[in-house]
Amino acid sequence: MSGPAVGRSDVVDADVIVVGGGSSGSVVASRLSENPDCRVVVVEAGQGVSRVQDYPPDIADAHVLPVGPGSPWTSSYPAELAPGVEREISRGRVLGGSGAVNGAYFIRARPDDFLHWPSRWSYENVLPYFTASETDHDYASDRHGSSGPIPVWRTAPKEWSGVTAAFVDASESLGFPADPDKNDPSPVGGTGPVPLNVFRGMRMNAAATYLIPRLSRPNLEVLTESTVLKILFDGDAACGVRILRRGVTTDMRASRVVLCAGAVRTPQLLMLSGVGPAESLRHCGIDVRLDHPRVGRGFSDHPEIGVYYRSSVPFRPSSPIEVVLHVGDLEIRPYTASFGYMIAGIGPVDPMIGIGLMRADSRGDITLRSADPLDSPFVRYRYLDSAADRAALHAGLDVVDALLSTAPMTAVATKLEVAGDRLLGRLGTALHLSGSCAMGGPDAVLDDRCRVRGVYGLDVVDTSSFPVVPTRGPHATVIMLAERAARDIADDLG
Repeated sequence: MSGPAVGRSDVVDADVIVVGGGSSGSVVASRLSENPDCRVVVVEAGQGVSRVQDYPPDIADAHVLPVGPGSPWTSSYPAELAPGVEREISRGRVLGGSGAVNGAYFIRARPDDFLHWPSRWSYENVLPYFTASETDHDYASDRHGSSGPIPVWRTAPKEWSGVTAAFVDASESLGFPADPDKNDPSPVGGTGPVPLNVFRGMRMNAAATYLIPRLSRPNLEVLTESTVLKILFDGDAACGVRILRRGVTTDMRASRVVLCAGAVRTPQLLMLSGVGPAESLRHCGIDVRLDHPRVGRGFSDHPEIGVYYRSSVPFRPSSPIEVVLHVGDLEIRPYTASFGYMIAGIGPVDPMIGIGLMRADSRGDITLRSADPLDSPFVRYRYLDSAADRAALHAGLDVVDALLSTAPMTAVATKLEVAGDRLLGRLGTALHLSGSCAMGGPDAVLDDRCRVRGVYGLDVVDTSSFPVVPTRGPHATVIMLAERAARDIADDLG
């Protein structure tokens, strides 16, 4: 997988510049370029391909996670999960974005998640965009898509790993209900298979399904290995971007700029361009164009606690997560193999059951460390600050202890104890960062159509647009968001 660009190589002006060729950017660019009179240019910092079959095995193979140290497919950012708990978090840096390197989990947000969104984003209003995005090969109804770009499958019981099968039996023995369709809006919990955007073992990311098949359109350009340095303005209107490509800095003009760079990079670009908290920008020597106190502030994510075990069950290739158990605000995830197997370069690691807190009180901030566009911002999560969050995660540990004590699980797994604090010693993150440039009320960064308040011609369409992280993984929901936002942008363009 090499070559500096996909498609033509000359930098040209456009009607719409889409910053980021990840999950949301691929959808937005594909949908807007359906209008042959709308010239769309995608600017992606990572590498790309011209054909889906040219993705390298570690991107295509849904059994692995290509996010380890030194991965060419990710960008890493310094983060503090809690005081004294520092990590590096990774985001996708490749055509397809984080959806090209994740676990292919494709569960929609729940109906009550949208109670936190502006009213035009109610579940019934967004359902047509969920269904338009997918072809569900397991369920046929008006609440499941039958002709959308993204294939959705669930791992059949006969194909479950030994640990997955034991986990399901253990859940049943403890009285947890079956939840066979996690994208059905009616059930509120239980154990069931995870909808996956996988086809014949291949991770079907949004670039592979939406964007790459449309590269023959004469009005669609995709520039890869091209880093956006800042947004350009003419008065109070966005008019283009400055990019670094092949060592050359170039200004590209457009009447509309759509930021789809992800929940870390999008607020960073806004702040580098003078849109953000005024005091913080001045501290970095950045001229303030628009004082927007909420840019980069108040994001949410899913803290995850890991319970490690040893098992004699042989590993065979499988999706990283085949089933999950939802109990209240918790998601219990029996990973099918150790991350040491699925992630190259991290060394031997025991397998684990993850406990995700899907509705947490914690809110974090993303702040610039300098005015250098190539200097990573700092991500502070503030996990475990809330007594309610700590209590919920302790309850999750009790659920997993009960599962591991059942006959089905003791036959395949032996729990490993972790020294030190019961939570801090196991703390991680699900990497579902959302809401760093949220839409919503009058003080929010975005209006209810994902347009940046206070300027013209600038949209944010990625998980940073969410008012709060959904109580399920965000991938299916950000595809829906992009489907609807693309329709709104097309309407604005007339």
